[in-house]
Amino acid sequence: MRTGTRGLAALGVSVVCAITVLAVPGTAFADPGPSPARTAVPSPSATAAAPATDGELEAVRARLDRLYREAAVATDEYNAAEEKAEKQSAELVALAKKIVDGQRELDELRERAGAAARAQYRGGGLPDEARLMLSEDPGEFLDGTGRVLQGQRATKGLLARLTRTQQDLKTYAADASAQWQKLEANREAKATAQRRTEKRIAAAKKLESALEKEEKERLARLERQAAQEAQTAWLDSGILDKVAGRATEQGAKAVAYATAQIGKPYVWGAEGPESFDCSGLTSGAWAAAGRTVPRTSQEQWRRLPHVGTGEMRPGDLIIYFEDASHVGMYVGDGRIVHAPRPGRTVTLAGAGTMPILGVVRPDA
Repeated sequence: MRTGTRGLAALGVSVVCAITVLAVPGTAFADPGPSPARTAVPSPSATAAAPATDGELEAVRARLDRLYREAAVATDEYNAAEEKAEKQSAELVALAKKIVDGQRELDELRERAGAAARAQYRGGGLPDEARLMLSEDPGEFLDGTGRVLQGQRATKGLLARLTRTQQDLKTYAADASAQWQKLEANREAKATAQRRTEKRIAAAKKLESALEKEEKERLARLERQAAQEAQTAWLDSGILDKVAGRATEQGAKAVAYATAQIGKPYVWGAEGPESFDCSGLTSGAWAAAGRTVPRTSQEQWRRLPHVGTGEMRPGDLIIYFEDASHVGMYVGDGRIVHAPRPGRTVTLAGAGTMPILGVVRPDA
């Protein structure tokens, strides 16, 4: 038995040493080389390809939007898995400490139980009646008998504590094993989400890199035009006639933090201070204001109190798209501050430039 419970202590120490989040290397996506047919010298008519039409560029824009949104969804999954893994790692450390402390207590209880057994052995095995008859001082014997009874009760209590401690150690070990399995599952989910994110971003970059300079400029104009049209339609709905709420003290601090990050790059999975993803910016801003909010845009939508769009006030979070894959912070005057996507920086934008799912309030 002693070897087994010693093993529990070793388990506790090894759990503490082993809890590290595995870094999964990014997947490389190589651009295939030219096919044999392309190695031939092109004809003069093939040397200058016709510029893409606006319709073709619009299709490219839609494709890029889809790829970056898919990357955003995968990023949320990555962030959620990372958040769970951090919590599970902390719980494992706490369980490991309980195992080590429990083993120490068990060793002390066993030592005390052994001492009690040795003392009882030295007291002899004669019945109490015989010891009374042989005693030179019956009063002293009776006093001693009372102490013996107290010692027996104490021994029983000691053994009960020892049994409970052994059972606690078994429970802690089982809990640690279950938590470890959950941690490993979340690590795998995190690695899968990372691969999906990197694959989508690589595909989007490859698509953009295939465009000529003039086509990229036209694509940027199409993106600005689409955003402006969406914002104008949103404003024309009269939404700002209803929005008159003022920021709370905490909300103003969150807005100040978020706007101070303007110009910093979007990096998926980043929480600052040098770079951010969309929910990393909003959760970091509210943390700076003294309030903890969920790490991902989907959890922010699920767990924070909802308010009507017409009741918005600066500091509220606007959740975008049906899958809650993007979030920005409302700063007033129909604008948000947000981290848009890879290749972009934290910026101000119209609050209506993307489809709004709803609004949540961290300081409700």
